[in-house]
Amino acid sequence: MDDLRYPIGAFAWEGEISADQRNKWIQDIEALPGLLRHAVSGLNAQQLNEPYRPGGWSSQQVVHHLADSHMNSLIRFKLALTEEQPTVKPYDEAAWAELADTRQAPIELSLALLDSLHERWALLLRSLDEKAWERTLFHPASGIIRLDVNLGTYAWHGKHHTAHITRLRERMGW
Repeated sequence: MDDLRYPIGAFAWEGEISADQRNKWIQDIEALPGLLRHAVSGLNAQQLNEPYRPGGWSSQQVVHHLADSHMNSLIRFKLALTEEQPTVKPYDEAAWAELADTRQAPIELSLALLDSLHERWALLLRSLDEKAWERTLFHPASGIIRLDVNLGTYAWHGKHHTAHITRLRERMGW
């Protein structure tokens, strides 16, 4: 079950994060919309509604979740860049995944949103100097988070959920 839940493993990072590593993560942020589009390409409505694991979300929910989550992340980055260690508001991801827009909206809405969002996010990320990456935010469930670690988390997050879809396709022979 862990392989189904964490198909690329959990995100983990210790130590100093180099400029090269940050650049790789920014490239991951830039690449996500295309990789996600490829992952869902050709799937029909029934396939999009198949959970990637027992008790897991459908591919449709995953696509909409990525849009929701990454919108929140961009806003959190901007808060951390403009305020001293802002406290960010958590949200109930599982409850959001059950809302009508996540269950019923065509995935193209979130795919198009991710195209624009990630282009804008990458522009912001590429503008940051060394000092900006040390800025922090406070998440009530996770504690104090540096922006460079947050970048790595979201680079991983996109690949993690895309792998949910691609591994489901492999298992189902789609």
